[in-house]
Amino acid sequence: MIGEPELDGEWRTDRAFDPAESAPEPGSARGAARGPRARWVWALGGAVLASAVWGATLVAQNRSDTAPRIAYRHVDDLCPEAPLKALGTINGTAFDMTWPGNEKSPALDWSYCRATGGYTEGRPWYGVEIMVERHKKSDPRPEFDAGPGLDPRRTGASDVEEVPGLGERALLRRQPGTDAQLAVLDGGVVFTLRVEWNMDRDLVDEDAVHTAMIEDMRALTTRLRE
Repeated sequence: MIGEPELDGEWRTDRAFDPAESAPEPGSARGAARGPRARWVWALGGAVLASAVWGATLVAQNRSDTAPRIAYRHVDDLCPEAPLKALGTINGTAFDMTWPGNEKSPALDWSYCRATGGYTEGRPWYGVEIMVERHKKSDPRPEFDAGPGLDPRRTGASDVEEVPGLGERALLRRQPGTDAQLAVLDGGVVFTLRVEWNMDRDLVDEDAVHTAMIEDMRALTTRLRE
């Protein structure tokens, strides 16, 4: 074990600093005692610095590789943020936005709202679900196409249409006669809007419903953008 070299005499403060006196002579006992320790200290300092720089580089790479961009704020109550004005016009009255839900975690924040349009004799009845997911650790792109969205009971084929000008990517999944689902991916955030109805498909203008869904989704993303 390398110890501290012993001091020659007492510590004096009344003497001026002399560089020649301070430097040990080559081959002296003092130089031999300090040389290996000095080289070891500098080597250790260099290793620590290199390790710190490498660790910082890895952290920066991991963050850039796995942490997606998030440009939208989280809200505890999603219902007031999504008035669904366009769908309300299709429904004939405003939706009753009364079933909110949310949760926050280190990896994922999500907000949810379910709404009903009320019942009017001779008119279709509409139900609406909205979900906003903020993926803070992993990129949701690989699973964006494959997930069932808000309807895990969905079976059979549905028509899928790309919607331009909405987030990085937007998909409208149409299940003729029953429901439609619009999913939007923008960075680490996924928006999902699902509309279902329970009347004869001849009474529902599905193209109008799809157009209203896109309009209301655009309003929601604009409202939540930070």
